[in-house]
Amino acid sequence: MSAVANAMSKFRLALVQLHVTKVKADNLRRARELVKEAAGQGAKVIVLPECFNSPYGANFFPEYAEAIPGESTQMLSEAAKESGVYLVGGSIPEDDGGKLYNTCSVFSPDGVLLLKHRKIHLFDIDVPGKIRFQESQTLSPGNSLSVFDTPYCKVGVGICYDMRFAELAQIYTKKGCQLLVYPGAFNMTTGPAHWELLQRARAVDNQVYVAAASPARDESASYVAWGHSTVVNPWGEVITKAGAEETVVYADIDLEYLAEVRQQIPISSQRRGDLYSVNAL
Repeated sequence: MSAVANAMSKFRLALVQLHVTKVKADNLRRARELVKEAAGQGAKVIVLPECFNSPYGANFFPEYAEAIPGESTQMLSEAAKESGVYLVGGSIPEDDGGKLYNTCSVFSPDGVLLLKHRKIHLFDIDVPGKIRFQESQTLSPGNSLSVFDTPYCKVGVGICYDMRFAELAQIYTKKGCQLLVYPGAFNMTTGPAHWELLQRARAVDNQVYVAAASPARDESASYVAWGHSTVVNPWGEVITKAGAEETVVYADIDLEYLAEVRQQIPISSQRRGDLYSVNAL
């Protein structure tokens, strides 16, 4: 392997676990500061959390929603360019002609919008006595898959509840993704039960790196996020995990290691395509 190829097989990923407030301008300013901090620590790909510019909640989505391009994505574009990084802009409530979406925008190191992922699976759950939440009261679902290329690897994007659907991760892997990123905001019921479990499952099922970036926990918020932004390797091991507070966590992604795992346990070549298949329509 050439020196250039070898260098490209390893890169630093950063997850920004942002403390989100009710003041959008403060959220944008702080997110930009932490992106710059992460880039200063060598991160080449940086991920913000779900709903990073707004409190998470059905009553907040219409109030904080904006068009894309707009104020928040303009900041993301500038932050990506000034730091020279691939920036996965968590998500924001997007207003498109009166329809609202939970949308993740990804920007290149020159500040160009690479893709816009609208959350495909809306978070409509009811756990009696613990939590009931209905995103569909205010949001519409996205209808497209989202993959972008970097010099290091191809990356698949989902948002929070999208992580529960194994088929999406399988399709992204079939499309050549070696890293899956999920800005998310699991709560105090589903977080301790499933947050890490789902990431490890998606990673080991597909032999990919999985990264999930959460907002920091705010006990005074109407929706309390679990936190614990995490990166899992293709063997299913947690290689970095935050606590509950605002922080930036880092993971060094090693694509040579990923290739070794796939060679040792070659599930992709052992699948029984004559019996079953998962494909995008």
